[in-house]
Amino acid sequence: MKTTYIPGIIAMAAIVVASNILVQFLFGNWLTWGAFTYPLAFLVTDVMNRVYGVAAARRVVLAGFIVGVICSFIGTKIMLQGDGFTYPAVTLRIAIGSGLAFLTAQLLDVTIFDRLRDGAWWRAPLASTLIGSSVDTAIFFTIAFSGALSFVEPGNDVSWAGEMLPLLGAGPVVPLWVSLGVADWMVKLALALLALVPFRIIVGSLAPRTT
Repeated sequence: MKTTYIPGIIAMAAIVVASNILVQFLFGNWLTWGAFTYPLAFLVTDVMNRVYGVAAARRVVLAGFIVGVICSFIGTKIMLQGDGFTYPAVTLRIAIGSGLAFLTAQLLDVTIFDRLRDGAWWRAPLASTLIGSSVDTAIFFTIAFSGALSFVEPGNDVSWAGEMLPLLGAGPVVPLWVSLGVADWMVKLALALLALVPFRIIVGSLAPRTT
């Protein structure tokens, strides 16, 4: 592993761990704080892909995944207290869901980006992030909060996420976690567009000729 990849690995691991913790705290009625941090992982992957190539991007994803899993596992052993309850910093279901969603979505992002890298500078990062984010959201929220998968972590009560409510307060009646997933997905789409600005700036400063 080249030392030039280390900043990308550290950034990726930090994003995964922070998002695993923040996704447990609501922001408003339909979002979690993790919705604003996790999309940064796609920015890191795309920058590495553009500057150092597809092989480097995959190495950073795998290294970030391993470090993230280790830190998340440690988080499952750290107990926090609040509102009269004791709970782990990272639940097992969130750790598993995050890990599988991360690895699947990020490797998909790398592949799509590589196939589109010769087009307009914005097409590869935008398309790969949009598709990767959609897959990530579907996998993560299903594993982390679906009542059908309660056997994964029987001691973790996620019944609150199964409360039947109108989708985003106005649509058909669905479990709360579905609304959380849809809202999260919408934020990711918006941030995918905004991330084109720092992507262009960072790539331009690291490797002006690659854009």
